[in-house]
Amino acid sequence: MTNALALSMPSAVGNLDAYIQSANRFPMLTEAEEVSLARRFRNEEDLDAARQLVLSHLRLVVSIARGYLGYGLPHADLIQEGNIGLMKAVKRYDPDRGVRLVSFAIHWIKAEIHEYVLRNWRLVKVATTKAQRKLFFNLRSMKPGSESLTPGQTLDMAQRLGVKPEEVTEMETRLSGHDLALEPNDDEDEKFAPIAWLADSRSEPTQVLEAREYDRLQSHGLKTALAGLDERSRRIIEARWLAEDEALTLHDLAAEFGVSAERIRQIEAKALQKMKGLLSA
Repeated sequence: MTNALALSMPSAVGNLDAYIQSANRFPMLTEAEEVSLARRFRNEEDLDAARQLVLSHLRLVVSIARGYLGYGLPHADLIQEGNIGLMKAVKRYDPDRGVRLVSFAIHWIKAEIHEYVLRNWRLVKVATTKAQRKLFFNLRSMKPGSESLTPGQTLDMAQRLGVKPEEVTEMETRLSGHDLALEPNDDEDEKFAPIAWLADSRSEPTQVLEAREYDRLQSHGLKTALAGLDERSRRIIEARWLAEDEALTLHDLAAEFGVSAERIRQIEAKALQKMKGLLSA
């Protein structure tokens, strides 16, 4: 679906001003029109309906992409990546959930742009952890001005983002410089999925439903599944997967039970398989 729609859409490559004017000319849809088109696409695989949904939201992508110009990437490329996110949103959109497409699509558009930024720009030693990547994307927007952060502002920002104050200082120094080495991400970096930590999934419909189901499993199903394990297996699962602090390693548990790390791994795998069966029952 994505490829078919892409072929029939205006391209941001070329005259960008003309593209933006073209995107703004597509009419906004009423809620009734949106629901009707979405149902046609879902029930009849009507690509023309999907195309109308995408075209009516191109201006949204342009607006969101403009917010990422500070990373030095071409506006046209940011728009193209955002359009991919928009098409993914249209493909997954369920009109019967009572949420407008614009609210649903913002999540996917931002996620695709985030991935593009990380794939094409990497400061030395930046984005090595989830917290640092979050810091990378939020530092500029959170700074009160162009001046350097005061110690108090640095501490406050570190607490809000869950990183050390010295990490905020280091990141600010790198982002404010103009002669920093930038290079494309390698294959290892591309294994990290940004929708899990960059986009705020709390208001995204499918994530809300998943969160509710997860909470249900946590409060009911998980207790039942753990109760179905023997004492040693339950201890291993709790220490490896449910620890509030730092999880124990296989070697830690091997020392505790007087067996090999491989044996702990086997017990863990068997316990997880049993829990999976109990949770799906």
